[in-house]
Amino acid sequence: MVQVMPTFSAPDGTLLAYRTRGSGDPLVCVPGGPTDAGYLGDLGGLSAHRELVLLDPRGTGRSATPADPASYRCDRQTGDVEALRRHLGLDRIDLLGHSGGANVAVRYAARHPENIGKLALITPGCAAVGITVTGTTRRELARLRAGEPWFPAAFAALEEIIEGRGGDWDAITPFLWGRWDEAARNHPASRPPGNKEAVAAFSAEGAFDPEGTRAALAAHRGPVLLLAGEYDLNSPPRAMAEYAALFPAAALVVQAAAGHYPWLDDPGRFTEIAAAFLR
Repeated sequence: MVQVMPTFSAPDGTLLAYRTRGSGDPLVCVPGGPTDAGYLGDLGGLSAHRELVLLDPRGTGRSATPADPASYRCDRQTGDVEALRRHLGLDRIDLLGHSGGANVAVRYAARHPENIGKLALITPGCAAVGITVTGTTRRELARLRAGEPWFPAAFAALEEIIEGRGGDWDAITPFLWGRWDEAARNHPASRPPGNKEAVAAFSAEGAFDPEGTRAALAAHRGPVLLLAGEYDLNSPPRAMAEYAALFPAAALVVQAAAGHYPWLDDPGRFTEIAAAFLR
């Protein structure tokens, strides 16, 4: 079966693609990476409750490569989300951002609060709000996995990264999963993003405005969910609690025994949490 991927034009004319899964009220989903949204799948079965509108960010998946590489910057990509909202003909959107895509989501919420219904941040990156995850926090969390057979090599690589002596990011991938099994090793989420130019430019100078974003989020009145994975070294529960406190009334849920991809570690529990919030 050939999957149809509708397209729409970004403000700069770049042709962007998205795919849909499921039925119900639309939920616009922004993936991390930046990479295409394919790794999100059906978000652990969430497509049984909502129509997932899965955006391929510019330069990834079937979305076109922009003429201006500077447009890969996080703040510039909020315009792509707004263009998608208009294309879908929606007055307001419920918006889900995962990992780095959550930076786009909160920058969009800060810029267009009137266009946001519910905001779900799944193991979000923290750059947009200026939260720093310390090496001490990462070490403490990593030691929870000390009984795993892969732990010694992964922890040694983590120490090298924290101390600035190494950069073997592939070696610490097991820390991002609740279960580092064959399915996790072979999942697209465990592969590095293909567009290195997009990754490099995403966080370029000017991409983030933590002070301004924090001020906007402090005035955000819509429902917000922050979902953390108990074992997630990228978005540790401690940092997620700090993140949730930026909103007037955000719900923070720490999914037990989950990592950076909680819908894959325990689909049933993830769907239960997300569907209850989105109802």
